[in-house]
Amino acid sequence: MEVQQHRTRNRRGEGALLRDEIVAAAERLLEREGDEEALTLRSVAREAGISAPSIYSHFADRQAIIEAVLDIAFERLRRLVLDAAEDASDPVERLLAGCQAYAGFAMNDPARYRVLFGRQAANRLQIAPFTDLGALPEIWERRLAAFKVLVDALAACVKAGRSASTDLFADATTLWTSLHGAVTIRQFCPGMPLPPLDRTVDDLVRRIGQIRP
Repeated sequence: MEVQQHRTRNRRGEGALLRDEIVAAAERLLEREGDEEALTLRSVAREAGISAPSIYSHFADRQAIIEAVLDIAFERLRRLVLDAAEDASDPVERLLAGCQAYAGFAMNDPARYRVLFGRQAANRLQIAPFTDLGALPEIWERRLAAFKVLVDALAACVKAGRSASTDLFADATTLWTSLHGAVTIRQFCPGMPLPPLDRTVDDLVRRIGQIRP
């Protein structure tokens, strides 16, 4: 007979801890199963060692859990890009290092990457067209923080006279979408005879970023 494990009840004031445990359980499921569809209230509750109704004290539904996982993953990506560029003194090398880190995240953690950038429905907030990252809704300000790092890195190249870009937002957007295409085609067409990803990233950065010697 299967013995069901029960989680010890949190003491008063530990609600935030339980919320973190629920999100961590969802992250583990995503990493293990590699598919967002594996995240159900029942599966997350089982992974966290709690009853499914306990989740409702912290999350209204499955989508709310996924949104919390998204926030963590976007922040992880931002930190990864920043950390990769931290030791480079040359602005072009910092830009290259950050873009290589982005591509590495996509290839090494494809499940989380798909949740961030490959979703078809729930993660579609309706906002007006924009070119000012400072005028975004708070949720998108957080989730585009990694993109802002890219814009700032390209701006540093321009300031140092290493880039001929005259439209930072447009060029950074083109670079980002090109990086996304480079990793996506490798994920979905693994047998395609493509050049090494690091070489592709380097080429995209130098071409789209209009990098000068």
